Amino acid sequence: MSKRLALYRATTRPDWLDYNGHVRDAYYLLVFSHAVDALMERIGMDAAARERSGHTLYTVEAHLRYLREIRQQTALRVDGQLLAHDAKRLRLHLSLHRDEEADAAASCELMLLNVDGRQGRSAPFSAPVRQSLDALTRQQAGLPWPEDCGRRIEMT
Repeated sequence: MSKRLALYRATTRPDWLDYNGHVRDAYYLLVFSHAVDALMERIGMDAAARERSGHTLYTVEAHLRYLREIRQQTALRVDGQLLAHDAKRLRLHLSLHRDEEADAAASCELMLLNVDGRQGRSAPFSAPVRQSLDALTRQQAGLPWPEDCGRRIEMT
């Protein structure tokens, strides 16, 4: 059965709050960034693999949507869906949920690029990482496309 990956869990901290008692916008992105780290481990790009290969992922584009308030001491969960990948890039959709709520409190669409840090440029994924990405694509093949993917910022 196709399902989104449960990638990361955290609880909001007092130092994440703004003057309104809400989580600051930057901390949403921090939580999403930790979820990307978890995805990297899952696809074979953990710390040891990055050290051996010199390859890592760089975020080259992000579209973050704030949908619901998050306050102090809220348990958070980030789920992910691999939307597409090619030789060097992957497109990822992440949803941030309060505790076990089904509706997202925030979403983030990311374009990530595989970079060879030793060469200082983009590079193809290694064969094992490509195989992991292919397997994840097959695993999530039945998932619907998230409705907020590919949106533009515009005033209507």
